[in-house]
Amino acid sequence: EVAQLAAVLGREFTYDLVKSIAPQDEETLQAGLGQLVAAELLYQRGRPPRARYVFKHALIQDAAYASLLKSTRQQIHQRTAQVLEAQFPEMVATQPELLAHHLTEARQHAEAVAYWQRAGERAVARSAHLEAISHLTTGLAVLQTLPETTERIQQELFLQVTLGPALMNTKGFAAPEAEHAYARARALCQRAGDTPQRFSVLRGLWQFYNGRGPYQTARELGEQCLQLAQQGDDTARLLEAHHTLWTTHFLMGELPLARTHMEQGLALHDPEQSRALAVTYGHDPGVCCRGGAAVALWLLGYPDQALRELHAAHALAQEVAHPPTVAFARMLTGIAYQLRRETDAAHEQAEALIALATEQGFALFVAIGGILRGATRTALGQRGEQIGQIRQDLAAVRETGSAVLEPYFLGLLADVYAQDGQVEAGLATLDEALAAAQGTGQRMVEAELYRLRGSLLLQKGTPQAEAETWLQRAVDVARRQEAKSLELRAAMSLSRLWHQQGKRQEARDLLAGVYAWFTEGFDTADLQEAQTLLDELAQVSGPLHVLRDE
Repeated sequence: EVAQLAAVLGREFTYDLVKSIAPQDEETLQAGLGQLVAAELLYQRGRPPRARYVFKHALIQDAAYASLLKSTRQQIHQRTAQVLEAQFPEMVATQPELLAHHLTEARQHAEAVAYWQRAGERAVARSAHLEAISHLTTGLAVLQTLPETTERIQQELFLQVTLGPALMNTKGFAAPEAEHAYARARALCQRAGDTPQRFSVLRGLWQFYNGRGPYQTARELGEQCLQLAQQGDDTARLLEAHHTLWTTHFLMGELPLARTHMEQGLALHDPEQSRALAVTYGHDPGVCCRGGAAVALWLLGYPDQALRELHAAHALAQEVAHPPTVAFARMLTGIAYQLRRETDAAHEQAEALIALATEQGFALFVAIGGILRGATRTALGQRGEQIGQIRQDLAAVRETGSAVLEPYFLGLLADVYAQDGQVEAGLATLDEALAAAQGTGQRMVEAELYRLRGSLLLQKGTPQAEAETWLQRAVDVARRQEAKSLELRAAMSLSRLWHQQGKRQEARDLLAGVYAWFTEGFDTADLQEAQTLLDELAQVSGPLHVLRDE
């Protein structure tokens, strides 16, 4: 009888809890527990009244539990739930899933749902996302047993909105399961009318489409978030609305618009709210903004400002100490260093991202870290063996449903092929990258893809006129996007070609014009290379004076 009673409590239980629900007197209870320990069916830690017991094997617990009549089990669960609520409030506060379980088995489903919700929220706050998914999906299953009412609609809405970020963190932002949660939540919002959860639902759908594409849809959802946030007096929501738009404009290559929303978002950011926002929406917008700004500022031609934002993002991420937020910071930092051609630093961030993401079960970040690690290893001289691994990591990203940064990642792979002398494979990969950019509207590195294509065509021995067309297109796209760093790279490639063709004055004028625009970052690899090339052109063509405020 004691074993049966204990089996209802779970694999592990305390003496004071079993005593509170046991019909036997204390002497009989202790004797029964002693017999079970002597028979090695239970392990005991400590002495009553502070003793804890553990079933030696789950099968022993299952056998004892199955030997109870269904009605008896239900009665014991009900009694346990009552005792937990009345006598063990601290246990309920720290382990709401225990009470949720007993209420569920006691068929008190309406009360159980609220505790499954609480358990899911608590797990999300601890970044225990797999645990949160388990609690929340159990709550949703229990909810389906209740009659459909306005209260049930609201309860399901809370569960789905809490479930969405947990699914995205574990399975990726574009996971079908995440889309299902938010699509269901949106349908519930329409039935519930004007509800506070509508903003979170729109933002969740934005995150899904921002991960998968098309980006026009993501931008429209971001604009809806902004309109909704502007209707109320909620600074946090307004910040999150700008968060959606700076991210999407950035990925679409609309850099000035992205920068505007970043500046507006940072003006609203309160570091004291960072942890709460990170838990609610999946990651801290302040870290995302500063990390994204670092990449955007580099593209816009401000390498020193970019580096300052990078350091600020890293410091804030460590302060927030929220694993998905730290993963975001690692990813953006790795990308920024890779763009700056600081290979060692980028490789270090990739390794750190993989370690964190593996520990936390962040499948998308594990794959992204793998791509960055593979690309930086090739720059460190390890090419051939890394190509297959990068391809494998790209496939892993796609398995999550994500298309985010795909043109950039494919551009990295194409560059690796170029370094390895595999020109045809590099061109085929660039075809993939350009198709991805065209299909989703993700044009952040479009100019770099055109430049790489022109360079590979020259490496292949294609007529120079065709390669020149692609390089000129790279310059034109970078100018249109105001991506000065990519314009500088494209101008260097085109200037070298013109120099070979004898168009020395054109080569000087093109590169000098772009180089003269810069006011910072002269210690970075690209600007040093540009200065060296300008010096070479000056030696061939005569004195060259680049006008720039020193």
